[in-house]
Amino acid sequence: MNDYVLAFDVGGSHIAAGACRLPGLALGAMQSIAIEKPGSLLQFLATFASLSELTLPPAASLAGVSIAMPNPFDYGRGISYMRHKYEYLYGIELRSKLSQTLGCRPGNIEFLNDAAAFLTGELRQGAGTGVNRVVGITLGTGVGSAFASSGKIVTEGRGVAPGGEIWNLSYRDGIVEKFVSMAAIQDMYKEKTGQWEEVEVIANHSQTNLAARQTFEQFGKELGRVLRATCTGFEPERIILGGGISRSASLFLPSAEQELLGLGMQVCVSELGERAPLIGAAADWMKNHGNISGVHDSTRAVEEA
Repeated sequence: MNDYVLAFDVGGSHIAAGACRLPGLALGAMQSIAIEKPGSLLQFLATFASLSELTLPPAASLAGVSIAMPNPFDYGRGISYMRHKYEYLYGIELRSKLSQTLGCRPGNIEFLNDAAAFLTGELRQGAGTGVNRVVGITLGTGVGSAFASSGKIVTEGRGVAPGGEIWNLSYRDGIVEKFVSMAAIQDMYKEKTGQWEEVEVIANHSQTNLAARQTFEQFGKELGRVLRATCTGFEPERIILGGGISRSASLFLPSAEQELLGLGMQVCVSELGERAPLIGAAADWMKNHGNISGVHDSTRAVEEA
């Protein structure tokens, strides 16, 4: 068989993609392209076209496309309602436009929440394998979350945040995202030093800069308190952290774990990293389409660069 699903992960600053071969969902080489700002719809679609050419193997049969998108987004209709990023996509029906761009029938293009895609990937091939109750948290420009029970994403039920989303839950004098995001780390560091820095720079200075080290320790405590407040009712066996900030987990995870002592919740870092949402998106596509026989309508030859 030479059927593939193209999986995309739309992040705050870049779009990543990879081709997953069916039915085993073996992910080929990933590619990523930074998003230009302020950007436009045409540039957005051109990025998808470029990633498709880079990742789909020569003579591969394109069975479908699965796209992990951040909220707010109407996943059934393929319409974005984001105002704080990708503003130029607001209210636009993307399925038909991506169908034309990628040469894939609209009915074979799926959208899903990016945090749900991340957790689905970890459940299938990563840190969530064989675990009954799991929460996935992605930490970056925003905070993504997903809850899973018995290997399936759940958006309601005992202890599940409304829609599985914790970012906008009331917390202290604001909402969760105010306290556990890149901006939160930058604010903590600026309070200590009077300087604004990129999170990666703060992390790189942590070995020699006391303020940087203290910033991540403070962030870890805040994260632990947030997880205690938002996840305890679900009684997860494991909480899996992903997203850009998770690459610095060694700096803040011990502090977070201190806040969760005695709750029976293990906190760990993603095993798949940036591959998780791509594998999860492809797995979600397979769940929705089942038998792949006959779903593709074209074989695309991609010239080697």
